[in-house]
Amino acid sequence: MATAMDDDQATVPDKGVPSQQGQAEQRSYPLTVLYCGICSFPLEYCEFGRDYGLCKQWMKTNAPDEFDRLVHQVAEGVEGISLEDSEGSATLRKTQKTKGGKPIKKKVRFEPTQRVTVGYAPRGKRKTVTIVAGLATFGIDLKKASKLFSQKFSCGSSVTGDDEIVIQGEVSDEVIQFIRKKFE
Repeated sequence: MATAMDDDQATVPDKGVPSQQGQAEQRSYPLTVLYCGICSFPLEYCEFGRDYGLCKQWMKTNAPDEFDRLVHQVAEGVEGISLEDSEGSATLRKTQKTKGGKPIKKKVRFEPTQRVTVGYAPRGKRKTVTIVAGLATFGIDLKKASKLFSQKFSCGSSVTGDDEIVIQGEVSDEVIQFIRKKFE
């Protein structure tokens, strides 16, 4: 690594960051960082502050070169984006409203995931229950499955909710093996 010492400053070629011409940039250390007078962030981070509009005005007057560089970086990142829809017209859709002026809420279709989850939860001081959820998404009758669990593990089990079976005791490892063997 080539370094040149000049009044406590070193110039080191930065191999990882090529410049726009394809050559490695020369950075001089220590780096000088310009801070915004409004938000006190470095100028590259002003856009994440609360008062970005005021920061832009401050940058225009106090650091015009940095302002131009940052504006060009943003413009290059936005080049391929357009507001046109598939037909090529730039139209904005109006939301449908009721007579009262409130927007109509669209019904969201819920598609259950095909996943069986087995977990346990504390019940009282020293007792736990095992919770099996997701069997109904595979078309398994929950009442029959609950009865099978209570017979297999010699404990009480019940169907709670739409898709949940609660088994008394912490038998989660055995339940997983039993479900794989019995319902596959």
